[in-house]
Amino acid sequence: MSKFSEPSVLTPVVSDMFDKPMSWKLDTYRAHGGYEGLAKAWGYGDGEITNIIKESGLRGRGGAGFPTGLKWSFLPPPDGGPRYLVVNADESEPGTCKDIPIMMANPHSLIEGMAICLLAIGGHHGFIYLRGEVVHVYRRLLAAVREAKEAGLIGKGLGPNGDYDIDITVHAGAGAYICGEETALLDSLEGRRGQPRLKPPFPAAEGYLARPTVINNVESIAAVGGILRHGADWYASMGTEKSKGHGMFSISGHVNNPGQFEAPFGITMRELIDMAGGIRNGHKLKFWAPGGSSTPIFTEAELDVPLDYEQVAAAGSMLATRALMVFDETVSVVRVIRSWTDFYQHESCGKCTPCREGTFWMRQVMHRLEAGKGLPSDIDMLYEIAGNIAGRSFCALGDAAATPIRSGIERFREEFEQGLHTPAWELYPYEKSALFSEVGVS
Repeated sequence: MSKFSEPSVLTPVVSDMFDKPMSWKLDTYRAHGGYEGLAKAWGYGDGEITNIIKESGLRGRGGAGFPTGLKWSFLPPPDGGPRYLVVNADESEPGTCKDIPIMMANPHSLIEGMAICLLAIGGHHGFIYLRGEVVHVYRRLLAAVREAKEAGLIGKGLGPNGDYDIDITVHAGAGAYICGEETALLDSLEGRRGQPRLKPPFPAAEGYLARPTVINNVESIAAVGGILRHGADWYASMGTEKSKGHGMFSISGHVNNPGQFEAPFGITMRELIDMAGGIRNGHKLKFWAPGGSSTPIFTEAELDVPLDYEQVAAAGSMLATRALMVFDETVSVVRVIRSWTDFYQHESCGKCTPCREGTFWMRQVMHRLEAGKGLPSDIDMLYEIAGNIAGRSFCALGDAAATPIRSGIERFREEFEQGLHTPAWELYPYEKSALFSEVGVS
């Protein structure tokens, strides 16, 4: 059995492979303990794997943080029909960039985790729903699935009795942010337009092809192999009381060394910024997003908040996918939020009125404020529109669009008021916030 050192500030587990030569190859993965967890999984009885995942405290890494083992246990008792696993690899929210590196550098961690999950739920077919734009990752996943099948790790006639089948299908979507919502993903996977379904029924009861289905994020499933390999206690020894284990923290923006930092939950943003080389030279922090563009923004006052689900929520934001975007004093808050609003308006599926109409009008107002042509009523109207979207849309996309606007106005209202008379590019010249003057030139 491979061994890990005691938990520390950084805990490379899934990311431990990132710097290994040919890290995506099966031989490399197995040389570093890969598929040991799957080998152990074959020896467990009904419900035992799910209980191990429950005991570990693993929570969903797609943003909501729902307990993974508990989700698996929601499937109804077997009735002789198929049961499915669907991995949500439709990573596309601004700032979120953890799943693509995992699949690119360590695809077998995902495949091993999927095989273990299928054993746990009594399923035989798993799907990876991937964004179609990342063709290089699609090819790498196809190659990794082929390697695992040729090695007899997945495929037909598996297990001690040679009577268990595990098939994995890599499916490339067409590139719609809405398909990151689990039921819209299922509709797309079934060949229909990707739009969210009414719940209940929930996917655990009626998911893919109206059969019991587990839907988990890439990082959630990639962590499963390590838990089976080293045990639930090993995983639970990291993190905080209610947010166990390790996770990928993606640092981007105005730091000297942006990148992926795999650390136990409870680490602070101050620690992570120090590890990323600090704020870019000659500048100071203005604001940061703790969980991507859909979360309320933080400032320097929250640098020492432990980054776990409960304590970030208590401080007024959400940890979500740990997409930690850093902005220094050269950045216009209005410009950043306008850009995010453009994204959400473009990606709204149009199914429900609050999101379809609300994102359109928020976009119009944000563009006026950025151009210094805002009306005296714009800021209060913008705040009200966002409030009428939040909690009233069919899925969480409406909340995601409304949250940064309300947060931005609450934190930086004076800057929004400047948009009534002065363009953002005059107040904060855009070239000063750019990290590169052109592609490939520092």
